[in-house]
Amino acid sequence: MTITNAPWHHPQPDQSDVHLDVVPEAVLHALAAGGTDATTRRPMSPWLTGPECASLWRRRSEQIRERPGDAPWVTRLIVDPAVALPVGVAGFHGPPDAHGMVEVGYRVDPAHRRRGYARRALETLLAVAQEHPGVRTVRATVSPDNAASLALIAAYGFVENGEQWDEEDGREIVFEVSVDGQRRPTEDWNRTR
Repeated sequence: MTITNAPWHHPQPDQSDVHLDVVPEAVLHALAAGGTDATTRRPMSPWLTGPECASLWRRRSEQIRERPGDAPWVTRLIVDPAVALPVGVAGFHGPPDAHGMVEVGYRVDPAHRRRGYARRALETLLAVAQEHPGVRTVRATVSPDNAASLALIAAYGFVENGEQWDEEDGREIVFEVSVDGQRRPTEDWNRTR
């Protein structure tokens, strides 16, 4: 499987039409520069263009300038066709490293939390990772205070593999799952729809 800029759809389209859309490079750089709806030429929520996501856009913009091939892997918009604006962001931190590891990241706009968007995004990311021959392990790093994210990754078989200090987010627990070891969550996927 080659990673392209095409949208990533949920692995069970009968369960969810939420998908992950690539952020065009020009939009990514505009967001990194503090862009708004007008400068990105795509409707965005104040949360996506605000301070909560500013460092993410700057980091990804710099990454794409240095390594353009990372573009289709990194932060995408979580799109629910029933909602006018993207409801969050999700993607990988980059392509697989030399050991076949990719790290997932996801954030949901506070106005749209507790509606299953992070779950749908993670399911989509895991499906993309599982289909790509270069990926062997998926990593997630989570703040020990983020109970919702800890519960979410536990449902998908992630196991603790240490901890790290992130300059922006502070202490994070490192979790990993083998793409061969992925399993359906312990909860019914329909329950969170």
